[in-house]
Amino acid sequence: MNRHAKVSTRIGELTVVVSDGALIGVYFPHHWVKPTAETLGVEASDPLIDVVVEQLEEYFACERVTFDLPTQLHGDEFQRRVWTVLEEIPYGETTTYGEIAGRLGEPTHAAQAVGKAVGQNPLSIVIPCHRVIGKNGSLTGYAGGLKRKQFLLDLEQPVGARLF
Repeated sequence: MNRHAKVSTRIGELTVVVSDGALIGVYFPHHWVKPTAETLGVEASDPLIDVVVEQLEEYFACERVTFDLPTQLHGDEFQRRVWTVLEEIPYGETTTYGEIAGRLGEPTHAAQAVGKAVGQNPLSIVIPCHRVIGKNGSLTGYAGGLKRKQFLLDLEQPVGARLF
């Protein structure tokens, strides 16, 4: 049975969803692809939610650069391939939609399809879709909004380079 909890973080409220011992969702209040009532399940405590919250707090305190959580992703084959590439983007680095398309062996014009898959990532922050930017270095869409995306990118910079 799916369980969820709304948690307060440095970047606002997040909804954390777990199912059968795996994290299946981290959503912003105005997330582009909203979870269904079935995906959310019941609002209830769960030991895994506590672990997710702890790791998010460590990440926001710059004490964690990767997440060590059991996850279960639900998406089509192309989405899962894109999400796997997202997980490989190192902390503090960025890539572009076109570069991801290239890594997948897709033509560069597939960047738009990559962008759509990135936007459907159900594990915001944990699978670092905020590390994907436009080919000209510009910030592009983010389910949590561009201010949050910029905050996360700044958070991952060396201490002297942070803007906050």
